[in-house]
Amino acid sequence: MKKIIVLFVVIYIALLLTGCKNTKESKINLTNKEKVVALITSLETGDHTPISYINPKKYIQHNLMAGDGLEGFGELMKHKPPQGFKAKVVRAFEDGDFVFTHTEYDFFGPKIGFDIFRFENGLIVEHWDNLQETVTKTKSGHSMTDGTTEVIDVTKTAENKQFIKNFFDDILYSHKMEKITNYISTEKYIQHNPGVGDGLQGFGDAMAELAKAGLKMEYKKTYLILGEGEFVFTQSEGEFAGKNVTFYDLFRIENAKITEHWDVIEETIAKEQWKNQNGKF
Repeated sequence: MKKIIVLFVVIYIALLLTGCKNTKESKINLTNKEKVVALITSLETGDHTPISYINPKKYIQHNLMAGDGLEGFGELMKHKPPQGFKAKVVRAFEDGDFVFTHTEYDFFGPKIGFDIFRFENGLIVEHWDNLQETVTKTKSGHSMTDGTTEVIDVTKTAENKQFIKNFFDDILYSHKMEKITNYISTEKYIQHNPGVGDGLQGFGDAMAELAKAGLKMEYKKTYLILGEGEFVFTQSEGEFAGKNVTFYDLFRIENAKITEHWDVIEETIAKEQWKNQNGKF
């Protein structure tokens, strides 16, 4: 089986190299963000070119249902359903060597996903993601992906990342709830988590419902804080409803307050089911 997968990848790359004369030039002209959008979109279009944006010698995979390297990517594509995959990138951001995206997938069923890609020398060398089944009926009436997409002021990236770090330290880790209005706007807080309503009232109601049901939501450790302009993204591990989960959160900051929030929460599968040993983080 392994030889078959390797052969599949070799043929796939050979077709790419022979069919695209200007691949090297296009790789030079594209930003890392554009490469990632092209790669995700190729899941739907079947375009072979974006596979060349992955380092064939080093591709560390943190999706626990996929194997490492191009072999793992090839195995995934081999199991593509007859109707194909659907992938619409709604938001894409770049921070140093990282690109993170917010995508609507139909990937063995409709899902919302956040993906993180790390680059070295213009090639993708590492990938993380979180996927959650799409919920169409939400508490707020907003979808899981709608809302603002445009980055307005990239000069505020560092300031906003520090702001979200402080929010996590004060509210999510130290539980200093008396400070919550220092971080979340009392005038406008648009919520895209399907189980939470808009505004601070919606947030408070959701927390009260969890407590009443005896369910706990706890952030235990944050691994990545990435941002571009007024958008800041976090990758954390924790517990939700008695299960070990990974939290991916995206915040939009306006006038020094959080005014919009999207997230994807994914349960961590048992280690005996992992197809790679890199872990979620």
